[in-house]
Order: sequence, then C-alpha cells, then structure tokens
Amino acid sequence: MPLFEYTCRGCGAAFELLVRHDTVLACPSCQGQDLEKALSLFAVDSDGTRKANLAAGRRHNRKAQTDRAVAEREMIEHHDH
Repeated sequence: MPLFEYTCRGCGAAFELLVRHDTVLACPSCQGQDLEKALSLFAVDSDGTRKANLAAGRRHNRKAQTDRAVAEREMIEHHDH
C-alpha cells in the first residue's frame, strides 16, 4: 500500500493518498480525477531532496503566477472590447 502524493490538475490542490487496490483516485477538494502522481518522499530527507522540492515549488509558483497574469490580461482585453 504505497503512499503517493498527487496534485489535482483541475483545482491545483496537493495531497497525499494511501493507495489500495480499491482506492478511488479523486481530489479531496473538488472530487476531480485528473491527477498528477509522484512517489511520496516523506521518508527521505537529504539536501538533494530538499533542493529538488524547493525547485519544484518554485516552478509551480512561477506557473501559477503566469497563469494568473494571462487570465488577468485576457479579462482586461475582453472587458475593453
């Protein structure tokens, strides 16, 4: 019964899930099933793991900022027309 980390592609929620043979894979926030999976690194603590997690967090934040900026620009352009 592995523990996996997931990110919901629908709402962006990050969560862990203990996966059994009968587990329904769904986001606890929005119940979406479009999930991105990665093995949980809860038992591993190293400098490399911390750096990798920090880099992944920064990539996620940059993408979220870009997505917000694009949405804001589209809203402004749509409002002006």
